Amino acid sequence: MTQAKLTLNVRPALAEVSIIDLIGDVTGTADTALTDAYDNAKHSKSIILNFSGLEYMNSSGIGLLVTLLIRAQRQGQKLLAFGLTEHYREIFELTRLNEAIGLFATEADALAAAKSH
Repeated sequence: MTQAKLTLNVRPALAEVSIIDLIGDVTGTADTALTDAYDNAKHSKSIILNFSGLEYMNSSGIGLLVTLLIRAQRQGQKLLAFGLTEHYREIFELTRLNEAIGLFATEADALAAAKSH
């Protein structure tokens, strides 16, 4: 079985805000990489997921996001996202993830919301 391609980059954005850039495919094979990225950002009060480099995400990838959301909620963190295509935005709405993860059009919008937390 070939490994899906996913690159994750964690970068500090503001005091107590980290952005995780997701580039490539978010599938079940992304578990370790996503966990490692979260661990690098777990001391932030808000974590912003940048989906602008997302190429593909399947149901296993959605499951990993739910796991990430649960971990963030247990730590009292706010989880936000931007850069979703219309297709994936609709999936977030169908799965009601948009009710738990704030969705924004741009990084600036997500940062403004993170600052207000």
